[in-house]
Amino acid sequence: MNLFLLRHASAGTSRSNPLIDRKRPLDKDGKRYCLQLAKLLNAQKTSFDLVISSPLKRSLQTAQFVATETGCEAQVIQSAALAPSATRSDFQKLVQKVATENPEKENILVVGHNPNLVEFLGALLVPAGTAVLPRIRLRKGSIAHVSINRGPATLQNLIDPRLVRAAYATSTKSSRRKISKK
Repeated sequence: MNLFLLRHASAGTSRSNPLIDRKRPLDKDGKRYCLQLAKLLNAQKTSFDLVISSPLKRSLQTAQFVATETGCEAQVIQSAALAPSATRSDFQKLVQKVATENPEKENILVVGHNPNLVEFLGALLVPAGTAVLPRIRLRKGSIAHVSINRGPATLQNLIDPRLVRAAYATSTKSSRRKISKK
């Protein structure tokens, strides 16, 4: 199984009231970034069989934009195991449930939040029972591709948002020379 862990895109400044913060949507930059990331994933021929998101609005929007733009026809599933309050145990149960109930699903995208998404990724990469997890930085919009078979998972790819923006900027520039006519 290939598991893609995506931190939600930019959603502006967090709110002090947790009830209001749950409904915080992506900002203009976050929406644009989701489209850019989807273009890069399409260029890599990456598609998703299943998309699972935190129930918070910014994660749901990120999941929906990326899923739609990469051609995923499955509906985005909400899971409390990806919410900011989720524990490592909640996430491991989610991964186990997905693996057993959907063995035919090869590429799975999960969208969540920091700091727990970093913890979940670290826990996947080390043997069970390891006290110290690797330190991984996931900026808003970062996506990690992990291959899960037996034992610890293997990190296949980690795409930083700066790389996505740079790749998108170079791909949209015109290849024609600029000629000045005076």
